[in-house]
Amino acid sequence: MARTIRTLLTDDVLARIHERAPAHDAENTFPHADLEELASLGYLRAFVPEDLGGAGFTLEEVAREQMRLAAAAPATALCVGMHLAVTGLAARLDAGGDDSVAFILREAAAGEIFAFGNSEAGNDLVMFDSLTRAVPDGEGGYRFHGTKIFTSLAPVWTRLATFGRDDTDPAGPRLVHAVVTREGTSTKDDWNTLGMRATQSRSTVLDGAHAPADRVYRSLPIGPSADPFVFALFATFEVLIAAVYTGLAGRAVELGAEAAHRRRSRRNDGATYAVDPDIRWTVAAAAMRQDGARLQVLALARDVDEGADHGARWFAQLVGLKVRAVEDARAVVDQVVRVSGGASYANGSEIGRLYRDVLAGIFHPSDEESAHGTIATSILGPLP
Repeated sequence: MARTIRTLLTDDVLARIHERAPAHDAENTFPHADLEELASLGYLRAFVPEDLGGAGFTLEEVAREQMRLAAAAPATALCVGMHLAVTGLAARLDAGGDDSVAFILREAAAGEIFAFGNSEAGNDLVMFDSLTRAVPDGEGGYRFHGTKIFTSLAPVWTRLATFGRDDTDPAGPRLVHAVVTREGTSTKDDWNTLGMRATQSRSTVLDGAHAPADRVYRSLPIGPSADPFVFALFATFEVLIAAVYTGLAGRAVELGAEAAHRRRSRRNDGATYAVDPDIRWTVAAAAMRQDGARLQVLALARDVDEGADHGARWFAQLVGLKVRAVEDARAVVDQVVRVSGGASYANGSEIGRLYRDVLAGIFHPSDEESAHGTIATSILGPLP
């Protein structure tokens, strides 16, 4: 029986978002109009349960939507994806009976915009330790002191999901995960990057940002953890990151086909490049990579939704998906640049912009080195 594929994104909104993308890239500005239109469609409530006024989408459904949005404007998809990752992990935990993050869904339903404040310069342990201090307030809450980098949605977020290290007990430090507001934070004007410019992923300084007790949802030991929160975070984040870069690559294939039909060869009596066997091979190779990437993103998202049993290899599957999706996207874009010719090197070229945007994928967790370590451990066992 055919499954119903639900959608929130409309073709006309995606077309307008696509039209605005070049200016945001050139001017290094945040896509406020994109966010407003997406909010009006209910897209920011995609993961919010229907009984709270949301769409109640599954991870697979949101991954499909993120691919479409990324094809229109990768940077818009990436930054909005951070809000979706926070609400998506909350929806997964809430559906499993964990009400510690139910407030995230209620506040997202009310229009709050969530961002991640996790990454830190010099912290290659990522989620397994923190350079940020989490200081107890004596009432079950915490105040956070530190600097987080790559905070997408920096100009607009109203809620920040963050974490820090509580060293109250030197023998047993804890990682405290909570949500703070803008109070006690400041945003640096330090986002002037090669690509993904419209995300405005500026650094956020936490200077006593406060999370009361009812906004603290985890206190975990240093290092990897079997807590369901960690799985929910990795599953949602890695799948949605993979979806963005896969959608970007899908648009690249379209641009490659357009270039092949547009360009003509004097060497071949004015025929289009679309009949040149080498060009056809290159476009086909790019499309094969893209087809495989799309299928694996949707398949693993469906496995998460359906609770498939990957046992001890779940994290290996998730980090492997992210790395493969990014590397496939990079290869696809590179092949399309070759098909497109010198015009792709011009400032303002869409494929040139995708070439710059796709490079950002290597900086998202999990990086290639940690992913290989995770996968090796899942197959060979831990190092002695």
